Amino acid sequence: MGIADWLRIPRPAAAVGVWRLGHRERPEQEPDVVAGRQLITGAVIAYLCGWLLWSLLWNGYLEGGWIFVDNWWQLPMLWLVPADWRNPQSSDLELYLAAQFLWYGVILGLFSLGFGRVGNWREVWQRYGVPVWPVFVLLPGVWREMPRTVTWFAWLSNVYYVLLIAALVAAIGRVGVWPPVRRRLDAGGSAAATPTRPASSAVDPVGWPELRDAGLAATADQLAEATRQGVLGDVDYARIRRAWQGVRTRPERLAAFTEAVRSRGAAACGHPSGLRDLPVRTATHDLATEQVLIGTVADHPRNPYARRTTGVALEPGLLGTSLLAVGPAGAGKTVRLVRPVVESLCLQALANRAVVVAVTSHGASVGSDGSFDVVVSIGRPESTHDLDLYGGADDPDEAARILAEGLVGDLVPDSRRAATALAQLIGPFLAAYGRFPGVPELRELLAGTPGALAALREAVADDPAQLRELDARQRQAERGDEVGVLLAERIAFLDRPAFARFFRTERSEGEGPQFSLRAVEHPLRVRVDLPQRGHAEASRIVSRLLLAQFAEAALARRDRSLFACLVLDDATYTVTGESVRALQRLRSANAGVLLALRSLEDVPEALRGPLLGAVGCRMAFSGIAPWDGGRFAETWGTEWVQTRDVTNRQIISDEPLTKALHFMRRLVTGKATTAEAVTVREVERQRWSASDLAHDVPAGHAVLSLTHVRGEHAPPLLVDLRG
Repeated sequence: MGIADWLRIPRPAAAVGVWRLGHRERPEQEPDVVAGRQLITGAVIAYLCGWLLWSLLWNGYLEGGWIFVDNWWQLPMLWLVPADWRNPQSSDLELYLAAQFLWYGVILGLFSLGFGRVGNWREVWQRYGVPVWPVFVLLPGVWREMPRTVTWFAWLSNVYYVLLIAALVAAIGRVGVWPPVRRRLDAGGSAAATPTRPASSAVDPVGWPELRDAGLAATADQLAEATRQGVLGDVDYARIRRAWQGVRTRPERLAAFTEAVRSRGAAACGHPSGLRDLPVRTATHDLATEQVLIGTVADHPRNPYARRTTGVALEPGLLGTSLLAVGPAGAGKTVRLVRPVVESLCLQALANRAVVVAVTSHGASVGSDGSFDVVVSIGRPESTHDLDLYGGADDPDEAARILAEGLVGDLVPDSRRAATALAQLIGPFLAAYGRFPGVPELRELLAGTPGALAALREAVADDPAQLRELDARQRQAERGDEVGVLLAERIAFLDRPAFARFFRTERSEGEGPQFSLRAVEHPLRVRVDLPQRGHAEASRIVSRLLLAQFAEAALARRDRSLFACLVLDDATYTVTGESVRALQRLRSANAGVLLALRSLEDVPEALRGPLLGAVGCRMAFSGIAPWDGGRFAETWGTEWVQTRDVTNRQIISDEPLTKALHFMRRLVTGKATTAEAVTVREVERQRWSASDLAHDVPAGHAVLSLTHVRGEHAPPLLVDLRG
């Protein structure tokens, strides 16, 4: 599909999480469906009644005697046909016979319409593909009675056979599921609807009407021509639209915008990397609406009828409320959720709309190196970037707070004491050497090594404020509940030979660049690979550190027009009390976090409920444990549903006529004649119970609830993530 056709596909407004590309609204309520046996029986009975009535008319049983006009049902035709044509000696006899034959066809057509409506043949056709025009079966009986001298007979016979063959092909095609095959071949496997060309070029998105309305006709013509020729891609379209939105808010950029389009065309306003697309795409994206398709709402009774079979998509407005996904290993969290989301955010970063930081383990399939601007492979010599241990902070108190969250946030309910202990050492070190301490230096200071403390005290001997900090640290170190020992034990996990080059604060010439989370001010694509196999505890420390640094950097941004997202492919032992509070504040900062967990048991028990309450989007994959399902069920709450209690009592009659009627009813409906007593009541039940989530979610599916930053929300839906 070309870019021009893609732009012309309608994208109507829809509910939260609906894939809008080519979306068609469904009715709110499911239409009443007649049982198959009852439908077929009624259709056959209506057909037989129509055949009987036609037979009675054709054989003259409804003429003469009790009806005083012969051929009364042919009177309209006789009134329209000249009387001379009916003379057997007339040369126009063939015209009369043809007119008579056409009249029979009209009568049969009326019979087909009337009895077809009574027998609901249209529903039979839609459900089973059975032809709805019994006239094709009735006509041969008429033709056998037609004189063979009629020259029109051969021609009309051919028409009849063509129509009959077409009806049979349509029926066989319907039964053989040909329409979906044809649609798949025509669309190349795409689920998108056929694009429709707008009636007016003024509203054709290919013509860039917003630029034309602003008086930039030449710029619009240039971009429209690039769009029609296929030179301009979907990323280019989204990127230039983003630049135009910046011009509308800051008119002084108009001259630079028009000059960029004039000189570079579709490559105008490019990403700093110069790239205009990803090397490989594995998911379905719509950059015009910033959506990525992750699945389809299952055709299941638990889902609202209006949402069944519709696409499910994620976008920055939903990820801005943060998303928590829980499912066992192999449930598809990485392949069916994390990778499509990361890929979508990378495309939006190339369009200068977003910044993404994906944290995963070595070898995880969230995207190739060519899809990212920065790849930090901790513990690997081929890594091109190092990681800033302090997240780009320049204030010692801020740096100490972030580092304490990463080191002991999972062990202590309040990390303020740990932050104070770190600040008492980081502050004097910064004042003495103009930089923060590296991992080995900080470990020695926390462990209370006499030589390291003496050297630091000597370096700040002329600064009374820093000496007071060191004195306070020495007094606290003598307490029995000293937190410095725990900090020294935790930072020892980072003081390993494999990590020697990654957390250095003293840079020398020739060393690789260092990545800091303060870079979320720019549309970057970042992937951080953690050494979870050999250094599991160090990986968890770095994950908590990155989460704390991201929250601090996202909230401190001056320009929040870029959507910032942190994706944690494995958030085991990463969630802390401070991070849960930060998740709630990220909504107003145009930022969000995607957390993937194998189980809620990997979160401290006191934080499981607050975590589910802090995120706006919740996803339970198939195979979760019942105790995890209980947490989701409690969060999703209950709903009022209408239940019907039906009591059937069979009716037994001794009268012969009543017995015959009951027998006919049983023959048609397949059920005995009963008297029903129906009790309707409103009851409150859980939307999804713990047992349902643990045992009734099929493989490759998940139950997903969504919340938009605007406050709109969607109830939990059973989503098919396959395909």
